[in-house]
Amino acid sequence: MVDFKADELTTLEQYKIIIGSVVPRPIAWVTTLSKDREVVNAAPYSFFNGASNELPLLTVASLRVEGEMKHTAKNILYHKEAVVQMVDQSVAEDMNATCTSLASDKSELALTGVSLLDSQMITVPRIKETKIQFETVLHQYLPITDENGKIITDFFILRVLVNHLDEAVFDRKTGYIQSQSLDPVARLAGNQYTTLGKEFTMIRPD
Repeated sequence: MVDFKADELTTLEQYKIIIGSVVPRPIAWVTTLSKDREVVNAAPYSFFNGASNELPLLTVASLRVEGEMKHTAKNILYHKEAVVQMVDQSVAEDMNATCTSLASDKSELALTGVSLLDSQMITVPRIKETKIQFETVLHQYLPITDENGKIITDFFILRVLVNHLDEAVFDRKTGYIQSQSLDPVARLAGNQYTTLGKEFTMIRPD
């Protein structure tokens, strides 16, 4: 066993350990609107998960770069809205194209081949080609600080208002998402991604 005390690691070294250990991570492809509502921003986030089912809540952590808040984070705070799309194999290349950093008046979606759909309850549009889309509003915002009080991560809890599920992935009889039909893409370390491998079943104890 190799042991490292966290306070003896650089930020990059700790980052590598976390992203290589907490795997696979689902990818939230988040669309938001710029402050003037003229530009659709799109960016993927793998520090992402569900938080509750009693209230349908999702979490997205937006890591700051050199102290700077990302456009997605700014836009969520401006308008209190976002669409969270799940990434599957068919849109993986388009998702990857939106990893780039552009000026706030430029849309990353211009670098892709995807198209947009209007949402039902919020003003932020959805990415048509994705199989699962969640229309969300901001439920809670938590600025995460370091030991010196500097904000290092913008943490969002988003409440789902509308679930858009492709019929190919949703089993109406059971109410479950069919994971093999969804063919999700997950994040690993570095530039590595993965898709689903072999599934197996274990019954939870009472």
